[in-house]
Amino acid sequence: MNNIVLYEPEIPQNTGNIMRTCVATNTKLHLIKPLGFILDDVHLKRSGVNYIDKLDYEVYENFDEFKQKNKGIYYYFTRYGRKPHTSFDFSNKENQELYFIFGKESTGIPKSILKDDLEHCMRIPMTDKVRALNVSNSVAIAIYEALRQQDYNDLLREEPHKGADWLEK
Repeated sequence: MNNIVLYEPEIPQNTGNIMRTCVATNTKLHLIKPLGFILDDVHLKRSGVNYIDKLDYEVYENFDEFKQKNKGIYYYFTRYGRKPHTSFDFSNKENQELYFIFGKESTGIPKSILKDDLEHCMRIPMTDKVRALNVSNSVAIAIYEALRQQDYNDLLREEPHKGADWLEK
């Protein structure tokens, strides 16, 4: 199973967008405190649209509690990573829990966490003109790369409401 982990997220709109992406991809969301917002914040609900009630998520007091409760493979997205995200095998043939970890918008994931697992630190390639992509965009890039490698698991490949042949009509 795929999991998105937000380490101390600060901006409710980003987290709301990530919530929607998690619902769309059948991905569990893990939020590590402190949060820069209240979970019932109106901005968070607006960003998550009507899908928050369908979200599978859990909140943790700190990173140690998260690690204690969640076993699997941890992947860290950081601008300091030396390998592109596409160089990792996310096919998950062993059916393990995969955790894609993203840091807070202002400072990322602390070096004290990253240095213990440099092998799983990665970077989404980009120019030197920006420090980093928006975290919600990075989450979407990451989870869809993993899903692509997993042949999209059980996600729908056709639009379910208007029908597969809507364009031809």
